[in-house]
Amino acid sequence: MPTTWHVLGAGSLGTLWATRLARAEVPVRLIVRDAARLQAYGVAGGLTLVEHGESQCYPVPAETPDSGEPINRLLVACKAYDAEQAVARVAPRLAPGAELILLQNGLGSQDAVAAQVPQARCICASSTEGAFRDGDWRVIFAGHGYTWLGDAGHPVAPIWLDDLDAAGIPHQWSTDILTRLWRKLALNCAINPLTVLHDCRNGGLQDHHCEVATLCGELTELLERCGQPAAAEDLQSEVERVIHATAANYSSMYQDVNHRRRTEISYLLGHACKVASRHQLNLPHLNQLQQRLRTHLHSLGLPSD
Repeated sequence: MPTTWHVLGAGSLGTLWATRLARAEVPVRLIVRDAARLQAYGVAGGLTLVEHGESQCYPVPAETPDSGEPINRLLVACKAYDAEQAVARVAPRLAPGAELILLQNGLGSQDAVAAQVPQARCICASSTEGAFRDGDWRVIFAGHGYTWLGDAGHPVAPIWLDDLDAAGIPHQWSTDILTRLWRKLALNCAINPLTVLHDCRNGGLQDHHCEVATLCGELTELLERCGQPAAAEDLQSEVERVIHATAANYSSMYQDVNHRRRTEISYLLGHACKVASRHQLNLPHLNQLQQRLRTHLHSLGLPSD
């Protein structure tokens, strides 16, 4: 009997994965926050995927964290700042040898989750897929991308990658997942905060070339000091390529601020600055950027951690 995927977090990526798995007839269950959310989900009748302008509703079964069923495979798709607490609520249900797939942005939350569930295997994921919600239980598939998965402590690929093939989720098993995560963190640090502070789409950063270049220089220094030279390679060229390729898009951090939601600053810029400090590395522009962003968030009444 195939193993059920439990999906924790009905945000854009969680919904995107759950609907595609359901479409492929892979068993999947959604874990929602509480009884009130479960009732609201029941009224909606399922999760809706909008792709190429066509919408399709999938009646994925749902439950609350305190449901009794054991969990063997858990896709953790909530925000980085919610991951640790969300996993703690379902930890008693994890079967021996359970596997967690962590879809969080940035770095820091993965280690916090892994420390909580030493009995489980934690697999990190880095995704370039684009999706956004235009309502509760609905997701718009905005940009086809790729997902890299890996486990730094156990490089053998799991057999359930076949489920992702069946679901049409483009992916690759990576034996150097930390390099991927650090590279993505550096890209996010060079782009996302500036789009918030300059109130622009990604393409607007083409008018702030010097500022971007200075940040890339400091981020390259940080990656090399952290033992991630591959993640540092040609970073500025890659940042400029992403800015150009996604010129019409708003960064995820910009969207969070625009919708008055908490950002993942602590797991992106905050993590970079914290690691730099630990290595006694002086990166004045990166630290200044963090301070400017915190001040800006504070002025909007948003959390700055």
